[in-house]
This record gives sequence, C-alpha cells and structure tokens, in this order.
Amino acid sequence: MIQQATSLQERIARGETILLAEISPPRGVDPAPVRDAARRLAGKVHALGVSDNRDRVSMAALAAASLVAAEGLEPILHVTTRDRNRVALVSEALGAQALGIRNLLCTSGTHQTLGHFGAARNVYDVDSVQLIQTYANLRSDCGLLGESGIDGAGPFCLGAVAAPYADPLEVQVSRLEKKTRAGAKFLVTQPAYDLDRFDAWWKDVTRRGIHRQVAILAGIQPLCGGLLADVQAGKRPLPRVPQATLDRLALKSDHATQRASAIQIALETIERLSRLAGLRGFCISADGDLDAVLTVIDKSGLGSN
Repeated sequence: MIQQATSLQERIARGETILLAEISPPRGVDPAPVRDAARRLAGKVHALGVSDNRDRVSMAALAAASLVAAEGLEPILHVTTRDRNRVALVSEALGAQALGIRNLLCTSGTHQTLGHFGAARNVYDVDSVQLIQTYANLRSDCGLLGESGIDGAGPFCLGAVAAPYADPLEVQVSRLEKKTRAGAKFLVTQPAYDLDRFDAWWKDVTRRGIHRQVAILAGIQPLCGGLLADVQAGKRPLPRVPQATLDRLALKSDHATQRASAIQIALETIERLSRLAGLRGFCISADGDLDAVLTVIDKSGLGSN
C-alpha cells in the first residue's frame, strides 16, 4: 500500500517556505516536557525535529517523536549512525513508520567525545549517505542487509545535515550532492554564526544548483546557556563562532541580558540570511530554552502559514 506523502514532503514539493524547530528529548522519563513543547509550537512551525542523543543520554528519540505526533504536530525523527549498526538503523525506520512517523533526518551524530558519554564506543557501521540511500529504497532494495526489499516500507521524507563550516569546503558541498542523489529531500545546516563563511558556502551550493534539487534550511541557534559555555571552552570546533559575536555576548553582565543579546543576534542572522535567493527556510533550536525558540519565531515573523 502506497502511503500519502507527509505534510512536510508536500510543502517541499510545492516549493514553499519551511519553518522547523528542533528539541532534544529530556534526560529522564517524564513525557511532559516533550508534550508541552509540541503544544506550544503547534501552528507555529511546519514540523518539529527530535534529536537523537546528540550530546547526552536522553529519552529515545523515537519515543519522543511519537509523543510529538500524538499532540498533532508532525515530527522529524533524527536517526544517528554513531550508535547503531545497519540492522538497528533499518529496524528503527520500520518502527517509526509503524507509529506513523515518516520524516527522518539521517546524521552521523556528534562524536561521543564531545558529549557526556566519552567512554562509549561508536558504531558508524554505515555513513549518513548510505543510510539515506537505504531508507529511500527499502521497499525495492535492502541490499545493505542482504534483502531484496521490505514490502510496505516507506516512502519516507528524508533529510540530512549540511556543514557550511567544515573544511575543505569543496568536499562538503560535494557531499551534499551525494546526499541529494541518495534521496534527501531537505537539508538543515549547522547553526549559522559565521555569516561570511556561510555566504561563501552558499555561493558554491548555488553555483552547483543544489538548492534547486533539495530544500535547504539554515540552522539558527541562539547562544543561550550551556551551548555558549561549550563554545567558549573550545569543546566544539564547529560550527565556527566569530570572536566578535563572543565578545558581544561576553560584555553582558547577567544571564538575562546575555540571553536577550543572543536572541537579538539570532534575529539579525535570520534577517541577513533571508536575503539569500534559493534558501527555503529555517530550523530554530535553543539548547533546551523553548521560550527563546518561541521568541525568535514570533519576533522574526517566521511563524508558519
């Protein structure tokens, strides 16, 4: 039975502007924070991404995505190759489909040494390009597992991550072409801070016409709270944060003022990137600060329509 395209996939196909938000599941078992986020974001964003143990051990992303769907907001399940082999990755997609979740963002994941679980072993049985290709063809060809295909699997609306700040730039852009050919329908960039570098990356992306083949969304993440501390401590080499931005935030004497400045910088970033011809939208996150996400959405005028 062929299933109907997801609302996100239909919006992509129509060439419309897209606004996403992203949350990290809670560290505990209480579903209330996920349900609350979904309720507050419903009607403001077109879909809500759910990260997969990005930098800490959290509630399973699949469980959290199911909670989001139950609140009437379309989820995007992040699936990370860092922690699962090909058997578990395919099983995850089948389980997601059984729960009505067919937007999947395929990513390698943040290396475990950059999170709180540095002693954990990674897997990386397949890379994100192979995972996209596998999910795109599950019904007809599951050669990754030695299967001819899995009847009824998919279709999925597949996404991936774009890395404007990784070097060499040419290799990163070529990798985007591979992800697009493999079956990605949308790409979400790392959070945009160094806008000059983002412009250089975008120039190469548009020169190759990638923006005409896939919906590209700019990641926006205000430097509120813990993320700012991580960046200042040098724990995250990417994405690059200009010293001028860090200096601007460091001048603030208290958390509330610093947070307001971080939100203002995010709004200025959205305003500038909105001028890029071919950019299809934004994905807003704020490291657990849902109020900051909602403030950015409301003040930027990006609320879904």
